[in-house]
Amino acid sequence: MSHTPELIDIGVNLGDKQFNRDRDEVVERAVEAGIKRMILTGTCQASSEQVLELCQQYSPWCYSTAGIHPHDASTATPEVLKSIRGLLNEDKVVAVGETGLDFNRNFSTPKEQEAAFLAQLEMAAETGLPLFCHERDAADRMHETLKAHRDDISNAVIHCFTADRDALFRYLDLDLYIGITGWVCDERRGTHLWPLLNNIPANRLMIETDAPWLLPRTLEKKPKNRRNEPAFLSEVVNMISVQTGKPAELIAQETTANACTFFRLPAG
Repeated sequence: MSHTPELIDIGVNLGDKQFNRDRDEVVERAVEAGIKRMILTGTCQASSEQVLELCQQYSPWCYSTAGIHPHDASTATPEVLKSIRGLLNEDKVVAVGETGLDFNRNFSTPKEQEAAFLAQLEMAAETGLPLFCHERDAADRMHETLKAHRDDISNAVIHCFTADRDALFRYLDLDLYIGITGWVCDERRGTHLWPLLNNIPANRLMIETDAPWLLPRTLEKKPKNRRNEPAFLSEVVNMISVQTGKPAELIAQETTANACTFFRLPAG
């Protein structure tokens, strides 16, 4: 490959146990594939601490988030929230999250989820850091909550967006960013996203693998373990290119610029 456009993967679960055996090689393959930066996702106190450590290990390629996923909202004691707030002072931590609402599985009750989300909205307002948001089957409540706090927070991205046109337009009306994953490469359940891609402004789109999950079904040589990794991010770019008619290199440039702006990453 003569020229690989530089990409930024805004959602990598590099702390997941699926990477325990070959994490170094996964990062190496990502860098070889032109992944300029990876934002490692924190989902609870332990994982937020773990991905921060991985950032130090894999500097300069990695940055991280610190937060409590809606699935883990029941763990959001005052002590845990205080710990998360402390992590937000670290240079490598560039966003609050993963936070939000998930009324699909309700591993934590909606009440617990809302309380944890509000606590993290306050942290984002206080620190000026953007929010890395998860939403599933909760678009109405999510929009309502974000709208009420929009003036207080610097920015937010709806990561792994899989909802419908109405949800997309409401998030865009709040001037939020949209994260697109390999879900868009799934001809069984991701096709509803295809016509929506042209509605996402060029300066609001970011891309992510959500590795080790959401392996792109368009990948020609799929790994035997069916594990996704950041090196496969170009599959997402290629599908966006096919569906929008925009050159893949332009999408790469725009999404990289957006991620640098959103996460305030240093140039170069």
